[in-house]
Amino acid sequence: MDIILFLIFLAACFSAGATGALFPPGLWYEKLQKPWFTPPNWMFPVAWTTLYLLMSFAGARVAGEAGSGYAMAFWAWQIALNALWTPVFFGLRRLKQAIPVMALLWVAVAGCLVTHWAIDMWAGLAFVPYLIWVTVAGALNVSVARLNPDVDVIDMVKL
Repeated sequence: MDIILFLIFLAACFSAGATGALFPPGLWYEKLQKPWFTPPNWMFPVAWTTLYLLMSFAGARVAGEAGSGYAMAFWAWQIALNALWTPVFFGLRRLKQAIPVMALLWVAVAGCLVTHWAIDMWAGLAFVPYLIWVTVAGALNVSVARLNPDVDVIDMVKL
């Protein structure tokens, strides 16, 4: 594995993750009704740090390998959707509109798992925890949207 490639992928991950600092959950999120399976708050930074390290590991193992075009395309798609979900859900408070973003993210992560695995088993396995996490996050997104149908959205036109 090329350490420079790993660091480039890691920079992409933490750039996407920066949306969490730009659009933190805040008091409005704390007040929402949440399902019983909501992870504790401390788990989110631990999980995302671990997932970003695994995604970077997988990307670095596969980048430049013969036939890695689809794997890299899925990797780029998942990190773009990863970066998009937070501003939609937390920034704009559009809980329902975040669901299709999460669904596409799940597809992109599943695509990463399959295409990376086809090139390097370890790279594919690195996406298994991410797919599990996105599955839980998707269920959480749907549940929070259902439990809180009257959340005030942020109107970007008025800002």
